[in-house]
Amino acid sequence: MLSLTGAERLLLGPAGEGSGDLHCADGVIVEDAVQGAEVLDVSGCVVTPGLVNAHHHLFQTAFRTIPGTRGVPMAEWLPTMAAAYESTGTDPELGAAAARAGLAEALLCGVTTVADHHLTWPAGRTAASTVEFADAVRGAAEELHVRLVFVRGSAKDDPYAAGESAEAIAAHWFTVGDGGVTKDGMVQLAVGPAGVHSDSRETFDALAAVAAKYGLRRRTQANEQVDVAVAQERYGRRPIELLDEWGWLAPDVTLAHLCDLTDVEITRLAAAGVSATHAPGCDLPMGWGIAPVAALLDAGVVVGLGTSGGGSNDAGHLLADARLAMQVAPLVGRPIPAREVLAAATSGGAAGLGRPELGTLEVGAAADLCVWDVAGVADVGVADPVAGLLWAAPGRRPRHVVVAGRVVVRDGELVSGDEREIVGSLRKLLADRTP
Repeated sequence: MLSLTGAERLLLGPAGEGSGDLHCADGVIVEDAVQGAEVLDVSGCVVTPGLVNAHHHLFQTAFRTIPGTRGVPMAEWLPTMAAAYESTGTDPELGAAAARAGLAEALLCGVTTVADHHLTWPAGRTAASTVEFADAVRGAAEELHVRLVFVRGSAKDDPYAAGESAEAIAAHWFTVGDGGVTKDGMVQLAVGPAGVHSDSRETFDALAAVAAKYGLRRRTQANEQVDVAVAQERYGRRPIELLDEWGWLAPDVTLAHLCDLTDVEITRLAAAGVSATHAPGCDLPMGWGIAPVAALLDAGVVVGLGTSGGGSNDAGHLLADARLAMQVAPLVGRPIPAREVLAAATSGGAAGLGRPELGTLEVGAAADLCVWDVAGVADVGVADPVAGLLWAAPGRRPRHVVVAGRVVVRDGELVSGDEREIVGSLRKLLADRTP
C-alpha cells in the first residue's frame, strides 16, 4: 500500500491530468488512501504512468558500441553482431546477466514494462534449450520486479523448430486460455519473426499457429533497410504486402521500425488495425531512416515507443528517445506535442501489447508509475512541467519508480537489486569470454 502526496502534476493518461495525491493498494490505483500505507512526499514532482519500452533486445545489452557497428548499413551491421554473439557465446548464463543489466537500466530510466524481442538462441535451438534461456530472462525480470514481455523471436530459424520452441515455452509458462499473461500481470509471452527479410512464410505460419492456440500477441519488424531490399529482391514485393498476404496484418500484430512507408501502406496498416512501435534512438543515429509517426497517428494507427537493443541504440533510456521522437517528427511530417509522445511511451506501447491496464494512472489501472523531480535548475522557467519532461533535461532520470505498487527505485537508486553486483557480474562474464 502506497500514497503519493502533493504532486505538482499527475499525468493520468487518457483521463487527463490533475495534481495532489495518488493512492495504490494491492498493486492497482485506488481512489482513496488506505490506512497504514507508506506515504511518499512528491511535492515539486510530476507523476506519470510507468514507461512502456515496446521494443527492446535485452541480450544486446552485452554488446554495445562494438567496433564496426556504428553508422553502418544494416546489411553490414547484422553479420558483425552475429559474429560477436558467436565468439562470446549464447547461453542462459549470459542471457540472464544481460537481461539483469538491461532491465536494471530500464527501471533506473523510468521503464516499468519491457518487451524483449529475443532473436539469438543457444546453438542447436532445441526446444529444451530455448525454454531454459527464456526461463533465465524471466528469472531476471522477477528478481528485479519489472514487467517482462518475452517475445519468442526467430532469425533464420528452421520453421518447425521455431514453432516447437514457441509451443514449449508457452506450455511451460501457461495453459491454453491464459492469454499468455501470468495472473499477476508481470510476465507475458508473444511471438515474433525478425522480419520477412529473415524468416520464411513457413516460420510466420508456425509462430502464428502457437499464438492462436495460446492467445499470444504477434510482433515483427518491418520496412527497415534490409527488410525492404530483401523483400524486393526475393519476392518482388514490399514487406507490408507480404505481411498482409501471410496473415500478419491484424489487430493482434505490432510492427516495429517502419522507417520506409508509402501513404498507401499507412492506410493499409490503419485499416487492418495493426499497431506500430517507433524506435528513433536506433534508426536515426544509425542512418536507417525515421518512421513517419505523425502520418501513422493521423491515420489512426496506435504508436508505441521502443529503444531497440544495445547493439544499435546503446542505451535503454526511453524518455530520451521520446524526446528525440518529438524533435525529429517535423522532419517527416508535422510536429508532435510532448503529451502525444508521452502517450506513445505509455498507453500507446501498452495498447500494442494488449494491456489496457498499463500506461495509465486511472483508478483500477496497474500501479506502475514514475516520479520525476521538476524542482531543480533544469526545470526552472519551464511554463509547462509535463512538456518540460521532454523539452528540458535530456538525461533526466526519475526520483522514484513503482511497479505493481512496490517501490523499485527510490531517490534514484535501484532497490529491487544491487546495481553494482549486476554490473560486476556482466563485466566479469564478458571478460572471461573475451578471446
